[in-house]
Amino acid sequence: MISSLHGIVLHTTPDQVVIEVGGVGFSVAVPADVAHTAAIGERLMLHTSLIVREDALSLYGFADRSELEVFGLLISVTGVGPKSALGVLSHLTVDQIAEAVTAEDDAPFRRVSGIGPKTAKLIVVQLAGKVAPVGSPARKPAAGGVDIIDQVAAALIGLGWSEKVAVEAATQTAADASEAERSSVASLLRRTLAMLGPARV
Repeated sequence: MISSLHGIVLHTTPDQVVIEVGGVGFSVAVPADVAHTAAIGERLMLHTSLIVREDALSLYGFADRSELEVFGLLISVTGVGPKSALGVLSHLTVDQIAEAVTAEDDAPFRRVSGIGPKTAKLIVVQLAGKVAPVGSPARKPAAGGVDIIDQVAAALIGLGWSEKVAVEAATQTAADASEAERSSVASLLRRTLAMLGPARV
C-alpha cells in the first residue's frame, strides 16, 4: 500500500498531478483544489489511497488526512466508486460533507456530477454517525457501537441471505425509511424483510 507521497511536481492537469519520488513519477488523481494549487517544480506531500482493479492500479491523493479518511468512507457506500468519491471531495470540504450528513441533507451530494438522488441518499444514510463537523460530536451509532444497518444486515445473514444482498437491502431500505424507523432495528428489519420476501438459503 502506498499511503503517502512526498516529492517534486512534474506535471498537472485539472484532476491529476505527477509527483517524482526517488526518480519515479507517480500519477495521482487529486481533488480540484489540489490540482489548482500544485506548482510544477515545487515539493508536494499527499496522503494517498491505492485502488487495485483487475486492469489498473490507481492512486488517489489528498492534502489533508481527514480528506483521505472521508474518501475511504465514501467508497464504502453502495454505488460510489473512487472517481465519484473524488468528485464529492472536489466540490465539498470535509466539514461541508459532515454538515450535510448530520443535517440529513442529500442536496449537496446531488449537485455533484455522477451522483444521482438514490446514491446521494445512501451517502447520507451510510455516513451517519461516522463524520461530524469540526467542534461537533459525531452522532453515536446504535447500541454497542454497531450501526443499525449493520445489525439489520447481520440478522438477514442469519436468516439465509448472502452478505452482499443483506447489506444492500438494509441500506436501500434505510434510505427510504423514516427517521423513527431508522432508529429501531426491529422496525427497519421488518421493512427490509417485507421488501425481500422469503429467504433464499
